[in-house]
Amino acid sequence: MEELKAVNDIEAQSFALSPQDAAAVTEKAGIANFRVLRESGEVVAMALPIPMGQWYGGRRVAMAGIGGVGVSPSARGQGTATQLMRQVLQEMRGAGFPLSVLYPSTQTLYRRVGYEQAGSRYEIRAQIEGLDFRERTLALRPVRDADHPVLWDVYRRHAVSRHGYLDRVPFIWNRVISPRNETAYGFLVEGAQGVEGYVYLVRRRKVELKQELVLTDFVALTPAAARRLLSFLGDHKSLALEAVWSGGPADPLLFLLQEQTYQVKLLYHWMLRVLDVPAALEARGYPEGLSGTLHLEVEDELFPENQGRFVLHVSGGEGRVERGGEGQLRLNIRALAPLYSGFLSPEVLRSVGALAAEDATLRRAAAIFSSPPPVLPDMF
Repeated sequence: MEELKAVNDIEAQSFALSPQDAAAVTEKAGIANFRVLRESGEVVAMALPIPMGQWYGGRRVAMAGIGGVGVSPSARGQGTATQLMRQVLQEMRGAGFPLSVLYPSTQTLYRRVGYEQAGSRYEIRAQIEGLDFRERTLALRPVRDADHPVLWDVYRRHAVSRHGYLDRVPFIWNRVISPRNETAYGFLVEGAQGVEGYVYLVRRRKVELKQELVLTDFVALTPAAARRLLSFLGDHKSLALEAVWSGGPADPLLFLLQEQTYQVKLLYHWMLRVLDVPAALEARGYPEGLSGTLHLEVEDELFPENQGRFVLHVSGGEGRVERGGEGQLRLNIRALAPLYSGFLSPEVLRSVGALAAEDATLRRAAAIFSSPPPVLPDMF
């Protein structure tokens, strides 16, 4: 009971929540899932590890998301959060997670324990009047509870080819279909082969009685589904001004619009921590038809197991790692994160002093880690 009260209090003060909202968040996540740090028997810091996965190169990589990191006001400025994060990361590595991802409130803290920028989350605002498609080929109806397993499968089929997307767990799905203090309405489109797409939207009152449609999820497996769902949003032009959703810098849906009646704004760069170098390199996918070998030398102050030289052999879209080699590409564990995700090229990383390698090695690394920009629409 005392631990629950302390977690709720830290959560309320760290994220400017009311005591009631903080208690609701803790209840949804489950107090047993939080990790706490104690000093003199008192809870002074907390974090919420979320076991899930992330898609890289068409393959699922086990990933521990970290949310809800908070420190008691009286314990701040003393290295408390660093101590907590070190312990959480050690636990997650021991549990078999090659990666960890979070959204930083401050980069300094998380860089201290090995995280680095590795991808983006953008806000996309499209004017409803610009969504004039008049597409009615596919049937559209509200989502029912019985549809959820089908929608989970539709999302997974969509996400597997989206570099950086989550392999969602119930905690994430709950944020999509039941956002805090709001109501999300779900609609799906289906054709002869079944469900081809869906959207969840929250209606927010804006100026002059007009709404803003906030999309907590938008998935289209076919061009027809994309046009039908955009038409559905366009049908709200008498009620709403804009539709807002999260995505990447070049969202494919925007390519369908006749005019550039939208704005794309960076919200966050999320951060990645490679917890297990060999396991992470072997778990992700690589470009099909490419064969090559990359010799790395990695520095990691937190995990000695990640320290030293590794050889990555890539063939048939898969990677195999062995110890040793020539260490031709030298970098620390932080710099490995944007290289691994494809967020920054080897050339860019070298230009800012984050890695050292000869030109031929850089070209080889660029080919091996080439990918679309890594995007993570979900928050956690």
